[in-house]
Amino acid sequence: MSSPRIVILAGPGPSTDILFHALDRAFGVHSIIVEEPVSQQQLLKRRVEKLGWATVAGQIMFKLLVAKPLEAASQARQQAIRAAHGLVADPLPESHLTRVASVNSPECIAELQRMQPDVVVVNGTRIIAKKVLQAVSCPFLNTHAGITPLYRGVHGGYWALANNDEAHCGVSIHLVDAGIDTGGIVHQALIYPTKEDNFTTYPLLQLAAGLPLLIQAVREALDGTLQLQPAPVGTSRLWSHPTLAEYLRNRHRAR
Repeated sequence: MSSPRIVILAGPGPSTDILFHALDRAFGVHSIIVEEPVSQQQLLKRRVEKLGWATVAGQIMFKLLVAKPLEAASQARQQAIRAAHGLVADPLPESHLTRVASVNSPECIAELQRMQPDVVVVNGTRIIAKKVLQAVSCPFLNTHAGITPLYRGVHGGYWALANNDEAHCGVSIHLVDAGIDTGGIVHQALIYPTKEDNFTTYPLLQLAAGLPLLIQAVREALDGTLQLQPAPVGTSRLWSHPTLAEYLRNRHRAR
């Protein structure tokens, strides 16, 4: 029996490195297609168009005054999490890599059709266009750092804690559709941050909790036993980056 063709479709970054090594240990990854990141100028323009200058200015202040110092101060905690869960963040092997400008480019579609994957695992990309999802006849799976559909978008663990909603502070494995974290739910799990954790370590805890579920979902997809789970009760909402004011207001619930 031939090895399964598992293809990772991702943006560059530590979470992609960790995800690759976990899947490669479990199955052997066939290829990784990595897109170029969206430029900061483009991201800023899109955010301003969507949220307005005042909100975006508050988000920038949060990043500069809170997130970056927290990241620097949390290196030991992040290393402890990686060690406790066996997360390997070594660089991606060049032998497995194909680089494209965008996951929605003709080049990416051509690569997917050439590779004919059994499963595509998505991580940290742009919103994937329907034409890409329909280019090959296999499931696309994503690990989302939040409990969907209640905490779609970014920083789902942080926002659950900020809303005093520990019962929905977790991670989701879901099918990818053309929406933002709106695909069918395959598996979900909660995380339990300690006093040592903060905004910059929640995503790593979510990744650690999500990887075993992702491996299970990939195995189910290969076996043809993938089943969707009912969505948790609540209002679906798309969350963005916190502003400095929001963070300070919520600090007694989420660090």
